[in-house]
Amino acid sequence: MTSDPALQALDRLVGTWKITGGHEGTVTYRWLNDFFLQQDVHLGDTHGIEIIGRERTLMAEPSADIKSRYYGDDGSTLDYTYELAGDTLTIWAGDRGSPAYFKGVFSSDGRHLTGAWVYPDGGGYESNAERLEQG
Repeated sequence: MTSDPALQALDRLVGTWKITGGHEGTVTYRWLNDFFLQQDVHLGDTHGIEIIGRERTLMAEPSADIKSRYYGDDGSTLDYTYELAGDTLTIWAGDRGSPAYFKGVFSSDGRHLTGAWVYPDGGGYESNAERLEQG
């Protein structure tokens, strides 16, 4: 597994999760290699994959933040920034500090992630996860 401590911390996500709240379905996280985590998304009629890791363009150093790109079955490509601090996972839509973000907290046993997506217009929705299967 990766020697990048911030990326390695996301190992808590590996496995299959049942999602409830604003969207219903499952997501599965798995390591592709030492540098990237993949999320397979099946939420209602929405299906896609997300690749999570540090950006590293040709001849450049890895990005300071952990970034991702989601590829949806509707042709969408969405960028996110991940941060896990203690038991709190924050996923910003776009760059760190974006007004659109998910914030959730892992239970002490790691089987639940309770949180919500927040949107800048005051909207958003609950998004909770229960681990079905460990990776």
